[in-house]
Amino acid sequence: MTPNKSFVIACLLVSLLCGISFSVGATHISKPVLIEPKTQYLVGEKIVINGWVDYNAQPTAGVLLNFRVRAEKGALIDEKSYPSDKQGHFQFELDTRNLQPGAYTITITSHCLEIHRDICSYNEEALTFNLNNP
Repeated sequence: MTPNKSFVIACLLVSLLCGISFSVGATHISKPVLIEPKTQYLVGEKIVINGWVDYNAQPTAGVLLNFRVRAEKGALIDEKSYPSDKQGHFQFELDTRNLQPGAYTITITSHCLEIHRDICSYNEEALTFNLNNP
């Protein structure tokens, strides 16, 4: 085999191996997990949603989470983003004094750790709750 052919084959093998190694770790899978969420509230009652971020079956600190609350017709009511705490937990609070009775959905999306944002899978958890007249 000529040196040129050997060089070309070696380059192809290296390219193939690099391509395989880049795709192996292509996603960062973290997901929000809700802890005993309530689904019935009264207008004026503060809604508190507690949970933790699951990454490889462990709570994970510093994972950016996005919280979106929508009315049943899709109108955005509230949106906030902040990271999970040092123990991997999060808490979201919503003041309902100015909201109308009805069904609402809160969607919590994991935006992963900062170092994994480019390979994040953006897993989410949604909870529908009802807001009733007192």
